[in-house]
Amino acid sequence: MEIGIFSVGDRAADPATGRPPTEHERIKGTVDIAVRAEQAGLDVFATGEHHIPPYISSSPTTLLGFIAAKTSRLQLSTSTTLITTNDPVKIAEDYAMLQHLSDGRVSLMLGRGNSGPVYGWFGKETRDGIDLAIENYALLRRLWDEDRVTWQGRFRTPLQGFQSTPRPLNGTAPFVWHGSVRSPEIPEQAAYYGDGFFANHIFGPPQHTTRMVNLYRERFEHYGHGTADQAIVGIGAHAFIRKNSQDALREFQPYFDNAPMFPGGSALRDYMAQTPTIAGSPEQVIDKTLSFRNYTGNVQRILFALEIGGVPLKTTLEQIDLLGEYVVPTLRKELADVPA
Repeated sequence: MEIGIFSVGDRAADPATGRPPTEHERIKGTVDIAVRAEQAGLDVFATGEHHIPPYISSSPTTLLGFIAAKTSRLQLSTSTTLITTNDPVKIAEDYAMLQHLSDGRVSLMLGRGNSGPVYGWFGKETRDGIDLAIENYALLRRLWDEDRVTWQGRFRTPLQGFQSTPRPLNGTAPFVWHGSVRSPEIPEQAAYYGDGFFANHIFGPPQHTTRMVNLYRERFEHYGHGTADQAIVGIGAHAFIRKNSQDALREFQPYFDNAPMFPGGSALRDYMAQTPTIAGSPEQVIDKTLSFRNYTGNVQRILFALEIGGVPLKTTLEQIDLLGEYVVPTLRKELADVPA
């Protein structure tokens, strides 16, 4: 079981001041968040990949490489690497390099992203998203697993006896999660390869997450990688933590109102009742996180988003401390008692 945090790298304005952080402040602040995660005893820090303002997470390997140099134990991951618009050759080489620099402390989560214009900026078509994800990963897998690759497909120039460099550390490729909110082709792909499936269900209703996870588990077993219960599942959750539940609700309300991804005009308590969002005390965060098992089964990775809606750096760091001191030890104990 791995427990950590993920950042999408947005620069939303703090509703208390109306001021967003500068790009420099947000980039350096993200490093501070990752370092604090290790200090607090968390297992994982993950960053998204976006190429559209107001996000700053356009170069995950650069960011994670810098963080690797400032940490020694923390597992480093992406919370999306865009398999659709990045060249699989560059992914193979960049993440193998990061694997060497971090002494193996790296995994990546592949996804299609949620920004349609990005496809055109990188010479791709939005309508090809699923096909790109499938073909590009098939090539990426071969580039890591084979020393010399001869290949031809629809979306890039052919390769003849090509060897990516550096080779994966100790001959073992970084672990791959396939992330999706809504597309059943992605859990199918994860199951085919025996990789992990990450259900980023921070906004969606539990019923939809159940369908996606169950599909992945069934197909994981179908392809002979183990039983459905042994499938490798990760989930994303959104939390805002204070020692007192009323303080958490009161303080989080302006960030909830400020975040464009939340439905305008909805009551915070009602929204939390219908989704995995948690604003409350450490005990409430623990209880709700444990309740996810009712519809996901046992999971191997849980990542919390703590910054949505313009939460300032100081507040994010305080939440990491609460997560590490109160939430993570209990979750580890409770989840360790669950049979694999």
